[in-house]
Amino acid sequence: MTTTPYPAVAPEEAGGHLTIDLGALAANYADLARRVAPAQCAAVVKGDAYGLGLEPAAHAFWRAGARVFFVALLSEARRLRTALPEATIYVLNGLFAGTEPVYRDLELRPALGSMEEIERWAAYCGEIGEALPAAVHVDTGMNRLGLSPAEAVGLAESPDPLPFTMALLMSHLACADDPSHALTARQLEDFQAIAALFPGVPASLANSAATLGDKALHFDLVRPGIAVYGGLSRGGTAPLQPVVRLDLRIIQLRDVHEGEAVGYGAAQTVGRLSRIAIVSAGYADGIPRLAGSSDLRRGAQLIVAGRRCPLVGRISMDLMAIDVTEVPTGEVEAGDFATLLGEGIGVDELARHAETIGYEILTSLGRRYHRRYIG
Repeated sequence: MTTTPYPAVAPEEAGGHLTIDLGALAANYADLARRVAPAQCAAVVKGDAYGLGLEPAAHAFWRAGARVFFVALLSEARRLRTALPEATIYVLNGLFAGTEPVYRDLELRPALGSMEEIERWAAYCGEIGEALPAAVHVDTGMNRLGLSPAEAVGLAESPDPLPFTMALLMSHLACADDPSHALTARQLEDFQAIAALFPGVPASLANSAATLGDKALHFDLVRPGIAVYGGLSRGGTAPLQPVVRLDLRIIQLRDVHEGEAVGYGAAQTVGRLSRIAIVSAGYADGIPRLAGSSDLRRGAQLIVAGRRCPLVGRISMDLMAIDVTEVPTGEVEAGDFATLLGEGIGVDELARHAETIGYEILTSLGRRYHRRYIG
């Protein structure tokens, strides 16, 4: 049985049912792995596998052939090592002081993103007399984590051999989701030059967008994230298979007369006699407040009895309202479910209404849902 850190919520007690298709997740990974061959395809499971559950997602990726995994934090790596004893695991957010023995004990690999971290890892490896593996992260234009190009050159030209094993040289693209952005070409050129200074060291640059783009960006290992989870990663490229479905419970139906407002702040007034369905979910469940509707802007839509129905008014903590006037009488009643994600509505459509991105939608999905894993 799959275990997750999320509390088990009985289906009859939950305001929403979140279905996660591990078969689609594995198929998306396998699709990308085929596209990038002979480069290796890693699995990125940081952020609790983009909110979907680290352990079930990791097992799905492993069954699909993934052997190299990336997380952000050492706490995530601990969980992943328990789930996958044989996986190669990199920790992206650097080497926190004092954690070096944990990496050795759990056979984890830090991504060293500064000279201070490199010096600390080198000192530890020297103390214990073991050339432990690590990635070296070089900044090529993101200006977030990583050695400067000058520091990378200095590392390559140092006459002293490294007391640790550089198992991977990596960088991160800033604008690969926009195929026309000039920064990607500049980052590629800089990374190629730096990689040439470390012959024999596997190199990794590509995120999801680059994995779906120019093969020159693939190098030896790609690190797709949002693409395998069914989100949009690159302009002009269709998403892969959707992975999540979210159905929300309708708890009441009510008539609202023309000219009356719905919800907090009286943000939206109905222009006709309207049939309104009240749904048992809100921003406490990870549904962005900005996805709501007002007299000035349209909000997100949900599927009710096969029809798209608009949100009405603001989303509150635990509730929101849908206009189901166009749904024929008898096809919707209290106890039915409205679909917020699924049946043609993806995370990116919801994200656009909320003026955010699909990543935030996925990673915010709440803990009060009944979670069901299929595939």
